[in-house]
Amino acid sequence: MLVSRKRTLEILDQAQDVDRTSRNVDRFLSVLIISNIVAVSLESVESIGLAYRSAFLVFEYFSVTIFAVEYIMRIWASAERENGSAQSITGRRLAYIFSFNGLVDLIAILPSLLALIAGNVDLRWVRVVRLLRILKISNYSSALEDLASAIYEERRSFLAASYLFCIALFIASALMYVVERHAQPDAFASIPETMWWALITLTTVGYGDVSPVTPLGKAVGALTALMGVCTVALLTGIIANAFASQVSRKKDILMAEVSHALQDGVISEDEFEKIEHLRRELNLPEAQVRAIVEIMYKDR
Repeated sequence: MLVSRKRTLEILDQAQDVDRTSRNVDRFLSVLIISNIVAVSLESVESIGLAYRSAFLVFEYFSVTIFAVEYIMRIWASAERENGSAQSITGRRLAYIFSFNGLVDLIAILPSLLALIAGNVDLRWVRVVRLLRILKISNYSSALEDLASAIYEERRSFLAASYLFCIALFIASALMYVVERHAQPDAFASIPETMWWALITLTTVGYGDVSPVTPLGKAVGALTALMGVCTVALLTGIIANAFASQVSRKKDILMAEVSHALQDGVISEDEFEKIEHLRRELNLPEAQVRAIVEIMYKDR
């Protein structure tokens, strides 16, 4: 029995709680993606890469085949996607191909295919690009999309905090260069070279490979560490608050839709489908939606 385009799209999209087939496909592809990252990492170890070269090659053939089939099926099934601005089948398919997920799916298979066809491609470059397959996880999780959306929503605050961080970086680099260049001419030979020390100090990493030795240098180092605590905390706080606001905003949007559907006291089948469609767009769990509906039923 042939699977319809709509059903194929449902299976390949993020799994719903009641769709066992979609959940199993998501789990299989997620495990395959993670296994690819582990394989690429192990392959970079010369002793392991040489000893298991054939096994890695077979696994790569298998992975590329699976990812290629998935990519083709996503293009075919994307004609059924209704939340895009494109109305024609070709337009919907092109929208997927040039979307972030579509480009990631293409990158997951293209380098290996070129290496297999051409045969003279730099394998180190191919190996690095293959690591980008981890971005395919975004097909099954909205984490990257939520992060980008959160930063975009707070872009003015984020840019302002980034601006303060850059100012602190340049000030710390210039001051440390002035007070330490004579004591450590190799480590603090110029302001650009001193930026390495300033960056790891501001981010409170502190590798310890370069450190001030003069009293003034130590004072500048302490001041730099304090500036780093303030500026980095500001950046992380903005992102964390944006994430929290985004989750709350999604919940408010869904609650408004449920409240509108409950105006007559009953949620019709069409209204339920609309709520379900909105839930998928917002990537909210079904259990949370059921809890919202139950609470709003009781409050009426």
